Amino acid sequence: MSLCATLLLGTGCSKQLTQLSSDNFNVNPSPLEVEGSLVPATITGQIPAKYFQKNAEVTITPYLVYGDKEKAGNALVLQGEKVRGNHQVVPYETGATVALPVSYEYEPEMMKSNLWLDFNVKQGNKTYVLPRVKVAEGVLATATLATAATVTPAIATDNFQRIINEKVEADIMFLINQTNVRADQINTAAMKEFNGAVKEANDDARREIKEINISSYASPEGGVKLNTRIAEGREQNTKKYLDKTLKENSVDEFGELTSDFTAQDWEGFQRLVAESNIQDKELILSVLSMYKDPEEREREIRNLSSVFDQLAQQVLPQLRYSRLSATIEVIGKSDKEIQEAYANDPKSLSVEELLYAATLTDDNSKKAEIYSTAAEIYPNDYRTFNNLGMCQFADGDYDAAERNFNKAAKLNPESKEVQMNQGLISLLDKDYDTANEKFGNAAGVKELNDALGVYYINQGDLNAAKSTMGNSASNNAALAQILTKDYNAAKNTLVSIEKPDATTYYLMAVLGARTNNEQMVTSNLRQAVKLDKELAKRALNDKEFSKFNLSNVL
Repeated sequence: MSLCATLLLGTGCSKQLTQLSSDNFNVNPSPLEVEGSLVPATITGQIPAKYFQKNAEVTITPYLVYGDKEKAGNALVLQGEKVRGNHQVVPYETGATVALPVSYEYEPEMMKSNLWLDFNVKQGNKTYVLPRVKVAEGVLATATLATAATVTPAIATDNFQRIINEKVEADIMFLINQTNVRADQINTAAMKEFNGAVKEANDDARREIKEINISSYASPEGGVKLNTRIAEGREQNTKKYLDKTLKENSVDEFGELTSDFTAQDWEGFQRLVAESNIQDKELILSVLSMYKDPEEREREIRNLSSVFDQLAQQVLPQLRYSRLSATIEVIGKSDKEIQEAYANDPKSLSVEELLYAATLTDDNSKKAEIYSTAAEIYPNDYRTFNNLGMCQFADGDYDAAERNFNKAAKLNPESKEVQMNQGLISLLDKDYDTANEKFGNAAGVKELNDALGVYYINQGDLNAAKSTMGNSASNNAALAQILTKDYNAAKNTLVSIEKPDATTYYLMAVLGARTNNEQMVTSNLRQAVKLDKELAKRALNDKEFSKFNLSNVL
């Protein structure tokens, strides 16, 4: 008996496994690609027929090697047909297809990396190691160009209005069937306030009386002919009184004086009955709905003898009046006046005027100065702190921005703008759960879509990112379009960006690489690196440009 035969009987001697090659494995995607904060992939292996010994157990461990580091992924254990265990069995005669999912937390150095497979074999009492096999090279990290830092925070808007419409009103009440304006009615507090407001507006250069109107009414009882004469008489006498008062007060600057009358105020009657506590008011309202002719209405209501006395006491007297109303425009400070007031005496400005003043400049540092001043003068208005934080965020001072967003939140926890801005800080800190919560509370804020788009890219949900950002002309929106292979839309977005930066040109170069346009790659990379020299190092390691010679560009 030969030695090998003896060993086979005594120890289960069998042939050792031979080295596998990269041809036995396929990686999807290849190169690897960042999704959210991870680098996921699936390694598929083809184990050849008559390769896997029946007594072999093989542990395959994927390692991503980059720089002086390497990260191990989850191992896959395979076993031969005679091995007792719970792992995937690879038949000796047929071989098998095996799948190994991998996922790594992304680090920037991984752009230049290799994915290797280690093989540890156990056969009977023997253990040995097969040579490593490289199955993929590099990580495509284009998704990491998404950043919350370029999202515009939400502004808490001012309520400044150049022109404010004010309306003042006063009523003159009349006795039943009377049209004369009584002395006690022109001396009421409401009438004195009306006349005073009209005179003040006439004398104030910043106020303009646009219209004065008189509307006179008669209560519905008494017949149409009589009520027409009464309502018209009330209108005429009220106008005489008003003309006399305007002349006495030297009010002569107003747009138009109009007057009208309503002979039978059934609309007012119905409203007052509905608001009253009259016991049978539903019956009265029913009569009003049944009869449209004024005389029939009056007759049927008078027939309700049980309630007519209540109507005569509670409702009808309120319908015998003339209403005087004046529409006044208050003209606010001009932009120049607001800017001069801020320069000379900021405290003379209202909070609305100060917040508006900040919108009159494109200089972010000047905006921050104005908001800071507003916060000092009006420390109880959350908008001053929110908007100061907005400027600090744009300057990259995220700690200061966060402090002011938090101050704003204490003053107004329900502010959607503040919620969104706090969510941006959480997004920068990669606290995605908090960011998601804050963004959920900020529904409806116009700046939210760009922030949500970055959130979705960071979560690896590229279609949601693209849909959410829509037609936004931003780097992040173009990136979502590139990642979803909507290259025409991405190009349109990039050329629409009002103030392109280094990332804008870098993305245009990526777009050129993906559409095999070398001139587009080189010209845009040159401009990107000119604006940000750090991008040269990234480009050299970027798998997007692996097919292009960048030696003359970088």
